[in-house]
Amino acid sequence: MPRLSYRKALTRALADELARDESVFLLGEDIRVGASNVTAGLFKRFGPERVLDTPLSEQAFTSFATGAALAGMRPVVEFQIPSLLFLVFEQIVNHAHKFPLMTGGQCAAPVTYLVPGSGSRTGWAGQHSDHPYSLFTHVGVTTVVPATPADAYGLLVSAVRCDDPVVVFAPAGALDVRDDVDLAALAPVPLGRGRVRRFGDDVTVVAVGHLVHDALAVAEELADQVSVEVFDPRTLYPFDWDGLVESVSRTGRLVVVDDSNRSCGIAGEIIATMVERVRLVAPPRRVTRPDGAVLPFAPALDRAVQPSREQLLAAIQHVMKDGI
Repeated sequence: MPRLSYRKALTRALADELARDESVFLLGEDIRVGASNVTAGLFKRFGPERVLDTPLSEQAFTSFATGAALAGMRPVVEFQIPSLLFLVFEQIVNHAHKFPLMTGGQCAAPVTYLVPGSGSRTGWAGQHSDHPYSLFTHVGVTTVVPATPADAYGLLVSAVRCDDPVVVFAPAGALDVRDDVDLAALAPVPLGRGRVRRFGDDVTVVAVGHLVHDALAVAEELADQVSVEVFDPRTLYPFDWDGLVESVSRTGRLVVVDDSNRSCGIAGEIIATMVERVRLVAPPRRVTRPDGAVLPFAPALDRAVQPSREQLLAAIQHVMKDGI
């Protein structure tokens, strides 16, 4: 089977949806030249009416996308930097997200917001390295964070086809991941459905986005000591609570690893919900960035602020010891 990179999986998803549905179009800054390498080649194939370069005004082109969606189009907006979502929170949440709800379903706003390269990229520093997906889960916007090339393809396709706004975070730490993939078998991945990436009996590790690969590596390292189950939520809102309950009910222990800030993060919400719904045999633990973390420019300090495999391994060992 051919090897497909996560980045090229996103490109393939966009190309397939542009070809399938004439109401789909792309817009963003420098997307004609493929600055992120995700939209590379799409302008040449689909032309200026389907792949639109925008001025440097995120609020303007995000509002434009909302209007286009209300008029029956399916825009995909690319943001080169995750922090730009702070600028357009108003347009996404108060407009695109709420219009269908406040009109009793009389209109739809099928906009996809794609962030290829969210989180840390070497040397991109504090204003370019956020993972603000918890903000969108808080207000109820559909939010997905794929971990693998197949899921990057399938979740982006499902996002484009969804009649509601969807934010797709494509972590920088996953963009260069490559898998053997049957291209003919690539298909939409249902929104709101998680997946067990590795089955285990002793502890459930919930890993978000690119950290799924770290969790699998740690699980393999501990294989002769602890049977680790790795749960990939894939969609953070709506979250597959039933799927996670089934896992944690079997293992009785829970660790969450998430590359976003600790306070009010998705890791805390996952733990709170599981404590409400499952009787655990040991106190749960989370591995995250520190409270209020701002990633430094210096590479060594950048890495020091992010959750590490060593921290995850220690958290697993803690919950196993506490449960004795």
